Amino acid sequence: MGKQSQLAFARIYRMKVLFRASMTAPRHRNPPTQQMTTPIIAGAGVAALALTGRAAILSFEAWRRAPPRMRKFYEGGFDPEMTKREAALILGVRESAAKDKVLAAHRKVMIANHPDAGGSDYIATKINEAKAKLIKKGGSGSPF
Repeated sequence: MGKQSQLAFARIYRMKVLFRASMTAPRHRNPPTQQMTTPIIAGAGVAALALTGRAAILSFEAWRRAPPRMRKFYEGGFDPEMTKREAALILGVRESAAKDKVLAAHRKVMIANHPDAGGSDYIATKINEAKAKLIKKGGSGSPF
């Protein structure tokens, strides 16, 4: 055996040893594809969080700029005989409201609709009838 053949055998032997060592060496816990997807998933999560935060800020600013909502009052015509429900809706109180609350609500509504201030006589009569019905003075509505 010549020197060249010894070197060739030595090279082959080293390759076998390295191959066996690579087969018995501990492998990576995560395959390379899983190592690449982790930053992508984390980036998508951060982007989703940022977009959600932006939407929350924009909706809060829109809510602050919105005009105040007006209180909804009774809509519709009057019944021939006033009921407690209708009286409460006209004055904007509960049917079981205390006398002082009914009087305060009557005063507030009457100031806005008084005939001397340009309001309607008919509306003023209905407001007075609602007050009388809730205070339980009768509530026929007829001044006679």
